Amino acid sequence: MSDEEIHRGLADVTVTETRLSDIDGEAGQLWIAGYPVAELAANATYPETVFLLLYDRLPDADELDTFEDRLCSYRTLPEPCYNAVVEAAERGAGPMAALRMGAATATAVEPNDPEADALRLIARLPTITATYWRVLQGEEPIDPRLDLSHAANYLYMLTGEEPTEAQVAGLETYLTAVVDHGLNASTFTARTIVSTESELVSAITGAIGALRGDLHGGAPDLVLEMLEDLADTEDVRAELAGRLEAGERLMGFGHRVYGARDPRAAVLEDAAAAFYEGEADFFATAKEIESIATDLLAEHRPDLDLETNVEFYTAVLLHGVGIPPELFTPTFAISRVAGWSAHCLEQLEDNRLIRPRSSFVGDHDRQWTPLEKR
Repeated sequence: MSDEEIHRGLADVTVTETRLSDIDGEAGQLWIAGYPVAELAANATYPETVFLLLYDRLPDADELDTFEDRLCSYRTLPEPCYNAVVEAAERGAGPMAALRMGAATATAVEPNDPEADALRLIARLPTITATYWRVLQGEEPIDPRLDLSHAANYLYMLTGEEPTEAQVAGLETYLTAVVDHGLNASTFTARTIVSTESELVSAITGAIGALRGDLHGGAPDLVLEMLEDLADTEDVRAELAGRLEAGERLMGFGHRVYGARDPRAAVLEDAAAAFYEGEADFFATAKEIESIATDLLAEHRPDLDLETNVEFYTAVLLHGVGIPPELFTPTFAISRVAGWSAHCLEQLEDNRLIRPRSSFVGDHDRQWTPLEKR
């Protein structure tokens, strides 16, 4: 056995340099390509944010038009991808399984080009998700509309109705706020795969697989379930206290890297406040539940910083915008695919195979026993 220190889960191990995002967990701060997440989410469209991540600068008006046109041109699914998504829906596959299957075939008939593949995947994940959802509901898929923005088109393909400005603004803010977040599990997975010089689509497919896990992608749909349950509860504090005493986890609180409130929660809270203005009952209830929950968590686990995380107001905002709860995590992937892709391209700029070591704790002195003597 080696005497070297083991960093389980690669905790606190720095393995690369990046210009894409930076986190100060203790202060509760996040920068995307140098911009505070609140400033970027309040001002940038999602395509502007994608351009920023890929090219390390904001586009001018002509560049943005050209870039958006290129993204639009990739929205339609190639036949192998469309067939895989429809088959997944007809077989009743879960939404993340269907997204993974669609992503794996999203560039099947096109030549391998990492930058072009990044744009194809960014453009096509909304189409994959909406196509799957429509077929799963027994409805005809809806073709993408090239005259709608990235966010508006996704909402349109889900319902067949052109979304309101408020819906588009809410979703746009969400997509920008969660676009990248350091070297998390799915991003590290993507960089590891592309470091082998595999195709970018393989890296993104692997990232989706990592995001599917409960410990990473989380469960904002369970936050919504909790909020809806508590909305009909007479004594919210007693109900939450009872759950904590029973050892249950309160969904939407606590984060691996933050010792303070998740800065994305603040961004999405502001977006939800704007969205629900005029009919704020659900938002007000969520705010009250958040306040009670954070107080109880501080009392119950004073040794931990269990502040509000991004999942809490993801549930509040996406519910208002009209995203079905089953699609909360795929919608997260629809945003994060830009971060994954940018990390892959960054990895390829000065690539080195990612190959950590392990510490062997087994026995070196075993002797073979023939089958007849076992």
